[in-house]
Amino acid sequence: MLSQEFSEMTFPREWDDDERMAVLFSAFKQNRDVNPLDWDSKMKFWTPLILDVAKQKGVVWVTLNELKETFRRKGSIPLGLGTVLESMIRQGALRCESDFVTSVESGWISWGLDLLLVKPLKWTFSTMMGSSGVQPEDSFVVKQLIKEKADEVYHLFQDSSLSTHPVVPFSELQSLCNTTCQDEKTFKLAMLQLQAEKRAAVLDYKGEKIVKFTRTPKAKVASLNDVDIGVYQLMKSEKLLSERMELLSKEAERCKEEARCHVKNGKQKLALRSLRAKKRAEKQIDGFHLKLDTIQAILDRIYSAQTDTTVTDAYQAGLDALKLAMKDVTVEKTENLMDQIQEMCDTQEDINRTLASLGTELSGDTDMDELEQELDYILENAEMQPVDLPEVPIKPLPSEPLPALPDLPESLLELPCDSTKEKNKYALEEDLDTLMTHMSLEA
Repeated sequence: MLSQEFSEMTFPREWDDDERMAVLFSAFKQNRDVNPLDWDSKMKFWTPLILDVAKQKGVVWVTLNELKETFRRKGSIPLGLGTVLESMIRQGALRCESDFVTSVESGWISWGLDLLLVKPLKWTFSTMMGSSGVQPEDSFVVKQLIKEKADEVYHLFQDSSLSTHPVVPFSELQSLCNTTCQDEKTFKLAMLQLQAEKRAAVLDYKGEKIVKFTRTPKAKVASLNDVDIGVYQLMKSEKLLSERMELLSKEAERCKEEARCHVKNGKQKLALRSLRAKKRAEKQIDGFHLKLDTIQAILDRIYSAQTDTTVTDAYQAGLDALKLAMKDVTVEKTENLMDQIQEMCDTQEDINRTLASLGTELSGDTDMDELEQELDYILENAEMQPVDLPEVPIKPLPSEPLPALPDLPESLLELPCDSTKEKNKYALEEDLDTLMTHMSLEA
């Protein structure tokens, strides 16, 4: 239910502003054109708040009565909630619950008999009597929230141990979703949404509901067939045998304890009777073990066959894709293509050889032998030409070491810059001649 204590709900900041809330709690005008600013301001406030309150409660449906009680403030209730709900219905954010249920093809909604018959009759009767608008007890499904809740149920099932079976009992799935769905109605509406999205199928089999999910979120579920019903019957028998074996185990243990008590009390006949009951229970347990092993072996074979079918379908899809990809590729075509490639390579080699011989053809008048002879002649003449070497000194070398060289003027050590090179050229030559003369005199 949506009604809840104020302290447990989260409301916008405007909720504490009495003056602002007095405006928002007032009724809408008959026509938006009278005061568009006031109309749009109220719609902008109440529409997201209704969705947020439903989400806080974890439900996927709202009623006008419940919303009035939820938004009751200091003894007052909003007067324009009916107009807000009508606007949300026109925009597609809400949908009449009876329309939502009847839009899904399902034969398992026995719980919705009143929903399917009484509510539409009320709606038709009120329309015939001339009244319009949202009725206080009418229930509306929130489109956004029902999709989110359906996703939660689907992923919760996929992450549970129940997903190892191709089908699952409806009651076990409902128990699994108790923490996600606040009430039975929310859970069943979520299952209807999954059916509408083709992610789940529900079958009513002999008064028991069976659910089948898709393996992937984007796949579409197939209708339950005889194989699925057979698997469900085997699963049910497996569960029944397991429960029966557990009871027999407890019975055998009880008989064993009774036999011990009788022995202590000296009642041998009663002890023997208890031991016989224990043996019978153990014999039944052994028989149930064999039956349970057989059922589990059959289930394993069925699961393996379903896996093989899935793999085979994947192989077939891959083969079809490969055939489509190689539709225009043949051995003859490939060989012809390789021959053309080889022919083009040979043509390119011929072109290269032709271009390489072009230089030789252009210089065909020149004799290579004459060129080689001329080159040898040049080399021989180069070896015979004398080398211009300096004259060998005749005077003997002095026995005493030569005196140290005189210090050069600083002007000679300074390198001339580029702008004065021509000016200092002759000066440097004169300085050099002076130095050589001085050295010869000292020698």
